[in-house]
Amino acid sequence: MEPVWLQSLRDISIIILAVESIVIGVILAVLLVQVQKLVRLLQEELLPLMNSVNETMGTVKGTAHFVSDRVVSPTIRVWSYGAAAQQVMRVLLGRQSTAKKP
Repeated sequence: MEPVWLQSLRDISIIILAVESIVIGVILAVLLVQVQKLVRLLQEELLPLMNSVNETMGTVKGTAHFVSDRVVSPTIRVWSYGAAAQQVMRVLLGRQSTAKKP
């Protein structure tokens, strides 16, 4: 036979564990609801944002191609023709290049 105080301690421990289990269950339910809200928020807010970012990247890519084709390439071509003409004039006039040879 167990002493009365030991039985009381056992009963109180069982009650405390039961209350703790209920509290943990409630906390898990709240956590589940919060995760569902987060998933919904990500679907409603993040996906349109990502679509907007993809559209902006496409616009930037198109702009970069346009600038490269219409500005950079012609500028490089003009400067290269100028450098070639300058070198031809040096050769025809017999001048040495301004760059020092090692």
